[in-house]
Amino acid sequence: MTIQELRDQNLIIFEGIVGSQAYGISTPTSDVDIKGVFMIPFDNILDFNYVEQVSDSKNDTVFYELRRFLQLLESNNPTMLEVLNLPEECILFKDPIFDMVLREKTKFITKKCRNSFGGYAIDQIKKARGLNKKIVRPMEKERKGVLDFCHVSYKQGSLPVKEYLIKVHPGWSQEHVSLVSIPHMRYTYGAYLTQGKSVTGKHVKGIVQDEILSNDISLSEIPKGIEHAFVMYFNKDGYSTYCKDYKEYWDWVENRNQERFTDNMVHNKGYDGKNLAHCHRLLDTALEIFEGKGINVKRENREQLLAIRRGEYDYNSLIEEAVTKIQKIDDLLEISTLPEHVDRDFVNQLLLKIRKLRYQEDMQFAVSFPPLP
Repeated sequence: MTIQELRDQNLIIFEGIVGSQAYGISTPTSDVDIKGVFMIPFDNILDFNYVEQVSDSKNDTVFYELRRFLQLLESNNPTMLEVLNLPEECILFKDPIFDMVLREKTKFITKKCRNSFGGYAIDQIKKARGLNKKIVRPMEKERKGVLDFCHVSYKQGSLPVKEYLIKVHPGWSQEHVSLVSIPHMRYTYGAYLTQGKSVTGKHVKGIVQDEILSNDISLSEIPKGIEHAFVMYFNKDGYSTYCKDYKEYWDWVENRNQERFTDNMVHNKGYDGKNLAHCHRLLDTALEIFEGKGINVKRENREQLLAIRRGEYDYNSLIEEAVTKIQKIDDLLEISTLPEHVDRDFVNQLLLKIRKLRYQEDMQFAVSFPPLP
């Protein structure tokens, strides 16, 4: 099912603009994000074709089937709660039947908002810190190989095996070295200089078979009489971590929003301003919830949030302020009269009422329901 099919079949019951446009902190380059709710045809509830979510290729526009939407509301999902509280100018379409949900929106606000809003805010801090690492410690494009993580004891320290061979065994390369495991010494190997040849029927392979493609060292069978040369350690755990970090970094480079990245580099504060602006927006919203002010999507501190986004604040001061806000939220949580969680029976009855009303109205389905209470 596609978004166009939702529109063509008149299945959408709510559609609105969310994100920075709704918060009032958009910039000329901001995307327009849309969230909405639809009701699947009655037959698809009964057969195997139930669809709980439909989106475009970029996930800029996402519609949730009514049951899935209510499930997310029950969990106090911040984005879904914001959908229920959008400013009028951000509502693109509203079927009258959706008023049945809007009239009950305060029943979806519970103490779980502390973790749904606060936890999401903490995630934004982690993302900002993650970008800081990527900016401060960019990764070289040329990928390291197994040999870069192989070391040999030398004098009072150690040397990479390639450097050790040049210094101690000039003229020899990794292809001339054969390895055998040393019992009880993890990732530690005895090295023999065999010139990479078949010696008396024993095939020797070098430290790695391919310096670019190999992901592990190679072991050989060493004939008797070959002199032991040195002991080598392979930092396999370090190599595995490096491979993971390398892929993550260059995937990020390939997929990052270049304009946003350029903005972060221009302000040169070493953090993602957009992430930290969202962090403080979420914490401010959570504070207002526990102060009894409801959910205010459009932010009154627009200029402050935009300044954070532009990198006009010190990173450490932003983190300290965030920690202070979290403590205030926790203090308010202690005395809050909000319910612990959303009443599941209430959500179930609301879903049933809306479905009964809609499918009774839709004459293409020959279905009979008892009258609504």
